[in-house]
Amino acid sequence: MYARSTTFQARRASVDAGIGFIRDEVMPAVEYMPGCFGLSMMADRMSGRCIVTTAWDKPEQMHDSDAAIAPMRERGGQVLGGAPFVEEWEIALLHRNHHSHDGACVRATWTDGDPTRIDDAVAMFRMTTLPAMEALDGFCSASMFIERSAGRAVTSVTYDSRSAMDASREEAMKLRRSIAKETASDVLDVAEFDLMVAHLRVPEMV
Repeated sequence: MYARSTTFQARRASVDAGIGFIRDEVMPAVEYMPGCFGLSMMADRMSGRCIVTTAWDKPEQMHDSDAAIAPMRERGGQVLGGAPFVEEWEIALLHRNHHSHDGACVRATWTDGDPTRIDDAVAMFRMTTLPAMEALDGFCSASMFIERSAGRAVTSVTYDSRSAMDASREEAMKLRRSIAKETASDVLDVAEFDLMVAHLRVPEMV
């Protein structure tokens, strides 16, 4: 399966309006498109950074959808006050302990490494990070998206609450450093978000 993520560096005062636009206008339109497995949105109200993700069964369906989605993406940029930045990914792993509820939060980590070792990074996340995170109180779900040819990846771990995510921070940092060392990859960015829309229907992929 595949995913398209669109990042907006929004005006903080416009974040709530953007959430409403994505939830009420974009999501109903996108979910009826062929091959779509739903949409999610996470937002950091302090920084204004918002990321909208759609999931697709096949890359062709994701690409075919772009003509219809592009105008909504541009409108989203106008509402949020920030130009959209689009990335496409292969969904390498997704595991849910349970579905998220109101108040859920996400920690996302972007990494860059040797493209020939991307499968090693996926295996390490599956065998090391996932069991450790799942043992923590408040763990909800985890995913790993990859850009295979570039050796890039983004991992996301969802928690039931802000307090649960805060409590996991030290353990997550240790695991992040360990995996980066083992796979010779660089951590590009780590960010924490509120999960505002949670309607990705990607099946279990572990």
